[in-house]
Amino acid sequence: DVQLQASGGGSVQTGESLRLSCAVSGFTFEGYAIGWFRQAPGKEREGISCISVSDGSTYYADSVKGRFTISRDNAKNTVYLQMNSLKPEDTAVYYCAAGPLLLIRRWVLSSREVYGIPYWGEGTLVTVSS
Repeated sequence: DVQLQASGGGSVQTGESLRLSCAVSGFTFEGYAIGWFRQAPGKEREGISCISVSDGSTYYADSVKGRFTISRDNAKNTVYLQMNSLKPEDTAVYYCAAGPLLLIRRWVLSSREVYGIPYWGEGTLVTVSS
């Protein structure tokens, strides 16, 4: 049974940092990735970063490149999203998900929602105030 649990959200000021965690259990699928997504009120869900389960390759959306860093701790089965230089437009509910690397990477790099990602965790709210 695949499970993902995101945590670490909170309220911060512009320019501050947060680190989100995604605890993953129940799978070690080759060709899969763990992705971070976010959804702001009234907006579509956005893919912002992902990391390959197989080789640790990382990918970022332009909106977060240079500010956010995705990483993994295999011993803890946890994927992190370090978010620096936060802006009010980063305010959203953040989700982690697991699925085929091809699908998640396409979503992150194209900024277009891709269907067929099978495993999602509950979201964690990030609020950035000016």
